[in-house]
Amino acid sequence: MRALHITTPLLQHRLPSHHGRPGMPLLLKLENLQPSGSFKLRGIGLMCQRAVAAGATHLVCPSGGNAGFAAAVAGAALGVRITIVVPLTTPATVCDKIRTIGAELIIAGAVWDEANAVALAMCEAPGAVYVPPFDHPDIWDGNATLIDEAVVQAQAMQCEFDVVICAVGGGGLLCGVLEGLHRNARADVPVIAVETNGAASFHAAIEAGSLVTLPEISSIAVTLGAKRVAQAAFDWRRRHELHSITVSDAQAVHACLRFADDLRMLVEPACGAALAVAYQDLPVLSGFEKPLIVVCGGIGVDLAKLTNWQHQFA
Repeated sequence: MRALHITTPLLQHRLPSHHGRPGMPLLLKLENLQPSGSFKLRGIGLMCQRAVAAGATHLVCPSGGNAGFAAAVAGAALGVRITIVVPLTTPATVCDKIRTIGAELIIAGAVWDEANAVALAMCEAPGAVYVPPFDHPDIWDGNATLIDEAVVQAQAMQCEFDVVICAVGGGGLLCGVLEGLHRNARADVPVIAVETNGAASFHAAIEAGSLVTLPEISSIAVTLGAKRVAQAAFDWRRRHELHSITVSDAQAVHACLRFADDLRMLVEPACGAALAVAYQDLPVLSGFEKPLIVVCGGIGVDLAKLTNWQHQFA
């Protein structure tokens, strides 16, 4: 079964010198270059492939962001009916992108939970399969392929990484990264899990010692906006060295701007959260020499949005 995602570059990048000392060397896994604009195509693409192989004729995904767009790309590639259910808060630009792929778009509910209820009801029909945005073993299995690639690429470059930095929303990327490290005999490599303040359900769960449902999402990094992280992501804390940290929206936007200047690429603030750890030289990096950052990408960014965020957090 041929994968729907592509092998993305692993790029060496050194941050500018700071206070007279050389900038930290980074490895950047450029998932923003996936056909869907984000890493989501890895996991959601694999889940969709396996569902169709098992007889699914209609895929239904409740997401007004990167998961929905990835599902639309997968459905088009597989030649099956695909419906994306989005809440009213979904930007018109995202809706247009999903429609352009050829997916059926249904706008339902004021928030994701209400859109999700509509999607679940649709999946009661024969042949319909529910595609969650992040919480499924097939999705984690697919997302782990980015680590499969990064391990081989880093070895070829003779530049082994000693920590992985990734953003956390619902936990699908985090579960994939951890699964990938363990299946590649790199269970010794710590992971720094980053969220923005106002969208930090994983950090809240770590502090509370149990899953927490946030009352609302108040961060501009809306694609990190899962009110409750996946149980599987939370359970990994007992099996792997994890560092859960949060950054501000301003720090995430600043990192997006720096990344745009450095690499001439646009990414969402959700991705900027992970980049901010290096760009802000946060204390959590102390003791590490060669971080690998998952540049998760995102379709919810353009020049106008980035300019507005720049002015908002100037």
